[in-house]
Amino acid sequence: MAQNDLDRVDRQILMELQRNGRLSNQDLADKVALSPSPCLRRVRRLEEEGYIDSYVALVNPDKVGLKLLAYVTIRLNKVFRASHSPVSDFARDVQSWPEVVECYAMSGDMDYLLRVQVEDLTQFSRFAMDKLMQHPAVVDMRSSFTLQRIKETTEISV
Repeated sequence: MAQNDLDRVDRQILMELQRNGRLSNQDLADKVALSPSPCLRRVRRLEEEGYIDSYVALVNPDKVGLKLLAYVTIRLNKVFRASHSPVSDFARDVQSWPEVVECYAMSGDMDYLLRVQVEDLTQFSRFAMDKLMQHPAVVDMRSSFTLQRIKETTEISV
């Protein structure tokens, strides 16, 4: 199903589930003006076709002691050694770092953008000094720290 194949009801289902992934099928069906059986069929189809990746609980980082949010840009040394790519090595290694909650390959001056969630500046400093700056592919790292959350959502417009 291509994005253009989504009808109004499919889009409503996706929006409602983004707002509350714990809605019962009955409540979801009521919100999108369907009976429960066709609603469930649509949800299952949206899941099978990859429109719905997963259902998760969004944990408040402040409540679990992860009060510092940093955005870090990384530039890599892209000189290839025999059978080693610094880019693929970094992409592999970042998967094992729990401090990194998002990582994107970027265009422009820097190669990666990381969203790093940690307890405090001390923990960030340890992460930066012991992992990021010690990684053999990293040649430059720049950090910015959030001062205030203005908007944060996981909802996308469909």
